Amino acid sequence: MARRQLPTLPTYRKDAVTRQLCAHVHLDEHFAREVDTELTADRMTALGLPLGIHLIALARHARAAVRRHERRDRLLSRLFLALWAGLAALVWGLVSGTAVGLWAGGALVLGSLAGAWWAVHAALSAAWSAAQDVYWGTERPETLAEPVERTAEDRLRALAKANVVPYTASAARTHPFVGSGTKIKDVVWQPIDVSRPAEDPANPGRKLTIVPFDAVDLHTYVAKEMAKIAGLEGLRARNRLYVSGDHVPLLAHELLEEPQGRPRAQIDTDLVRTGLLSPGAGMRTFLSLERVSDGGRVIVTMQLRARLHHPSLSWEVLVFVIPPVDDVYHRVGALPFRGFERTWKLLTTTRRACWPALRGAWGRNSGRRTVDRARARELRHWRREISERQLVFDHGATGSIRERISSWDQMLHNDRADSRDYLHRLQSGVLTATERFLKDHQVDTSSYEQAVQVISTQTYNISGDIHGSNVGNHGVVNQHGPGGQQGAPSPHGQATP
Repeated sequence: MARRQLPTLPTYRKDAVTRQLCAHVHLDEHFAREVDTELTADRMTALGLPLGIHLIALARHARAAVRRHERRDRLLSRLFLALWAGLAALVWGLVSGTAVGLWAGGALVLGSLAGAWWAVHAALSAAWSAAQDVYWGTERPETLAEPVERTAEDRLRALAKANVVPYTASAARTHPFVGSGTKIKDVVWQPIDVSRPAEDPANPGRKLTIVPFDAVDLHTYVAKEMAKIAGLEGLRARNRLYVSGDHVPLLAHELLEEPQGRPRAQIDTDLVRTGLLSPGAGMRTFLSLERVSDGGRVIVTMQLRARLHHPSLSWEVLVFVIPPVDDVYHRVGALPFRGFERTWKLLTTTRRACWPALRGAWGRNSGRRTVDRARARELRHWRREISERQLVFDHGATGSIRERISSWDQMLHNDRADSRDYLHRLQSGVLTATERFLKDHQVDTSSYEQAVQVISTQTYNISGDIHGSNVGNHGVVNQHGPGGQQGAPSPHGQATP
């Protein structure tokens, strides 16, 4: 179909969320350190999925911000010592009446304060410039910061195409899709009879022979055809094996980089197929369909699992939505870009921050070392327990960065409308793909047509989590869940071992 030639309107950047987070790490040193630790430090638990975030770019900018803060605090620590030395010289000069002591002490005090002011100003100016360059600039975010360790970047690159997701064992009570956002629907569709062959159109009254198939064939077909059938450009479809974190050691050779190491993000595809045909202990394969809205504002995920047990086929369906990024991460947009306003705001911010930064430099340096030592000590403890006592360790991920920074308070009308549209298109696409697959395999679809009438009545409420009574007959959501407008999670998540 030919497209009408019309002028274009401004649109969101496709990497808007990545740029926003890369900018924010330069403005929030606590967030920068947590991201740096989570993405690049030694660990034994799996990372959550990227879900629209370029994790390599984020890791690079977080590392650059952390290094800047460390350099500033090392300098401020020395200047704080010089300040005390100057004060001591002043006191000595006053007590002894020595002019040299007074002059030397005064010069040292003034020099220390001036140096501290300049150090804070320079670090703040560099942070603002880095944040604005990545947020407003046209260059790719990952090119605006130095690379981190190659092994760390290789792991993050593999995570973008992960086909296995270990999830924390505590999530097994609800669902294994940690970090996917708020659950909107959890249903098993009405079974379809797939045991009867279709009529032969060339020979009325005669039956065709069913072409053998299994759940892997169906998953593969849906994954390949969904974007075209549903009309959703940019739809990501991938089969993933979801493994309970405490069961990872049962497949240690395949799932762990080393016996006491972190889980892999990619494994042999045959294991993924096995998780569909013959599920293991806490190990099942799902087809993940992810659609990221314009600018990455909203992420809609449909998790599918074909339940093919002769003579019937049904789909297990779970739907998740991640709302837009919380407003706290929009600080970069409020920074003045140039001119007198920027200079004045830099000066006033430096004036307010200078003394707290100088006074707290020793504490921050000491606190970082304490946290790093505690983390290393905890990892050594768990590895020793695993080695000596054969302890079963939970290697599962507990969430994702994208989910952690989201807030339902930022969900706009257009976001809800787009989310509903995506979900209805995905549902319709799965049904259409299933019908085409069955017809291609010469299966009678009359049972399917009856089931579709029930399945197609399902609706979606994009306002928060679903709770038992909210799901009525045929899986229809009847009302808002308690606390329909979910507040933002803590903006600073804690990195796990």
